[in-house]
Amino acid sequence: MKKKLIFSLVTLLLLAVSTVGAPAQPNHTFEIKGGNFVYDGKKTTLISGEMHYARIPHQYWRHRLKMMRGMGLNAVATYVFWNLHESAPGQWDFSGDRNLAEYIKIAGEEGLMVILRPGPYVCAEWEFGGYPWWLQNVENLELRRDNEQFLYYTDLYFKRLYQEIGHLQITKGGPIIMVQAENEFGSYVNQRPDIPLEEHRTYNAKVVKQLTDAGFDAPKFTSDGTDYFKGGSVPGALPTGNGEGNVEKLKNKINEYHNGEGPYMVAEFYSVWFEHWAEPFHKRNATQTARNSEKYLKNDVSFNYYMVHGGTNFGFNSGANYNKDHDIQPDITSYDYLAPISEAGWVTPTYDSCKAVISKYVNYAIPAAPAANPIIEIKDIKLHGVDMLAEIKALEPVLSDTPLTFEQLNQGHGYVLYSTTITQPISGKLTIDGLRDYASVYVDGKKIGELNRYFKNYSLDIDIPLNATIDILVENMGRINYGSEIIHNTKGIISPIKIGDQVIEGNWEMYKVPMNKVPALTKSEKARTGIAALYTGTFDVKKVGDTFIDMGNWGKGIIFINGINIGRYWKVGPQQTLYIPGVWLKKGKNEIAIFEQQNDKPHATVSTVAVPVLQKMNLD
Repeated sequence: MKKKLIFSLVTLLLLAVSTVGAPAQPNHTFEIKGGNFVYDGKKTTLISGEMHYARIPHQYWRHRLKMMRGMGLNAVATYVFWNLHESAPGQWDFSGDRNLAEYIKIAGEEGLMVILRPGPYVCAEWEFGGYPWWLQNVENLELRRDNEQFLYYTDLYFKRLYQEIGHLQITKGGPIIMVQAENEFGSYVNQRPDIPLEEHRTYNAKVVKQLTDAGFDAPKFTSDGTDYFKGGSVPGALPTGNGEGNVEKLKNKINEYHNGEGPYMVAEFYSVWFEHWAEPFHKRNATQTARNSEKYLKNDVSFNYYMVHGGTNFGFNSGANYNKDHDIQPDITSYDYLAPISEAGWVTPTYDSCKAVISKYVNYAIPAAPAANPIIEIKDIKLHGVDMLAEIKALEPVLSDTPLTFEQLNQGHGYVLYSTTITQPISGKLTIDGLRDYASVYVDGKKIGELNRYFKNYSLDIDIPLNATIDILVENMGRINYGSEIIHNTKGIISPIKIGDQVIEGNWEMYKVPMNKVPALTKSEKARTGIAALYTGTFDVKKVGDTFIDMGNWGKGIIFINGINIGRYWKVGPQQTLYIPGVWLKKGKNEIAIFEQQNDKPHATVSTVAVPVLQKMNLD
C-alpha cells in the first residue's frame, strides 16, 4: 500500500514538473471558415467597438469595457501605437496607461473578443499615424514602403510587441481573435502613384509575413475603403471595408478579393467623425447610426463602431491632416468623436439607440451599463504667472549657423525657441515658409506677431533696430497622420528665415522646450502681457471626480494636472474645455501648471465646470 502511495505521489510530482512552462491550452477557438466567422465551432457575427487603451486612463479601462458590454457588443478593437511604446530607439514602455497586455486581459475578463490592429501604421488621428518621430533621423529610411531600413525597424517592433501580448491570442488561450496587417494601405497606394503597384503589394505582403514570423498566428485581415482593395488587400488576409454603407458593394468587393465568399465586415463603421481646431464641430445623428447598425445585422455583416468610445488625445498625442486649403489641420484634444460613449464615459442617445437595435439580434443577455463616474467642479483656482521667455533663455542653447529642425535637435514634441541677434537695422517682411507649425515672434522681448501654418500665414512686417534680438517660439502642433504628406513630417523651422530678400543666418541659438514635464523654474520673473507665461497654482479637493477645465478666456497652450499633460487648448475652438479624469486628482492638495503661449491678457484664476464645451467657435 505504501509503495503504491509513494508511486502515485512521485507520478503526480513528475506530471506537475513536466507541465511547468507549458503553454496554456486554448479555452476557445476562432477561425474564418466557409465564408463565416466561427467561434467555438459556431457561426458568429462580430459586433465590435473601437476603443484605444492610450486615450483612457488605465484605471477606467474596466468601466469603459463594461459599458461596451452594456451596449450589447461582443468584441473590442484597438490600434497599437508604436510611438507610444518606443519613444526612442530600443527604449520600450508597456507600463501604466501603456500596459496593452492588461487592457486585453480585462477585455477578456469582461467577455469581449479582441481585434488587434498593430499597424505599423495606424492613422487614428494620432501623432505621426503611430510612427516614432525618430524614424525620420534614420539614414536612407523611407516610410511605408519596401525599404530595408524601414522594414528592419518594423520587424523589431512586431517582435517586441509579441513578447508583450503574443500569449493573449486565442490560439494560446487569450481573447485576441484577429490581427490586422497595415492599415488603409489601399488609399495610400492611390495617393502614391510614383511608386510601382508591385512594390506597394510587395511591402504589404512583407508586413503580413513579419507579423506571422514574429508569432502572430491568429487570423489576419486588412482594412480599406472598398474602392481601394486592389492596393490594400493581401493574399491570406481577409479584406474588410471601411465606412461602407452600401452592403451589396461591400459583399461584391469582398467576394472579388476573398475567393468568392465572406465573411463580410465593416472594420470602421463611423459613429460620426473627428474634429480639427478652427473648424466647426460635427453633429450627432443617433438615429442614422442605429439604422445603419440594423442594416448590417439584417444582412449578415459584422462591424466595428469607429469609435464606440473615443477618449482623449492627452499630452502631445493628437495628429493632423493636410489638404490644399490648409497646410496643416491639427486635431483637437478631445477625441469624443460623438461616439455612443462620450469622452468622459457617459451614455449618449446613440448608445441607447444602438443598444435597442442590437438587442433584437443577439442571443445573449445584455447587462445594464455601469453608472457614470462622479463629476465635480472646482472654482477659482488662484494662479501665479512667470515669464517663460526669460526661463527658456536661461537654458543652455544649441548653436548653429542655420535654424535646426526638432529632429536635428533630437526632440520629438513641444516647443523650440530660435534666437539670434541682428547687428544692423533691417525692415521688411519676415518670412518663414518652412514653419512647422505655429510661432510667436518677439523683438527685444516684445511680441510683434504670430505665424500660423493652419492659416498659411508665413510672413509678417518687422522692424529691427540696431543690435536687436529676435526670438521665435515655435510649436509642433502634431505630425500629419494621413495621406502622402506623412513622409514630410519634420518640425520646427525647416527652411531659411528671410527678412525681405535677405537670409538671416549665423549665430542662431536654439533652446529646447519639450514640455514632457512641468518646467523647473529658475528666474521666476513675473509674467508680462504678450509674452509666453507659465501659470502655476494649487487647489484642494475634498472629493475626487471627473471635471472639465474651462479655457474659454485663455489663448493657446497646454495644461499639466499633478504633473500630467492633459493636452492642448486654443481659443479658436471648437473645444473650450479640457477633460480632467478624476483618477488624476487626489484628495487634498493638487497642482496645476498652464503654459500660455499668447498671454495677451493677465490671468489670476481658472475654474472647472461639470459639462464640457466642445462646440463653440471663437475665430477673430
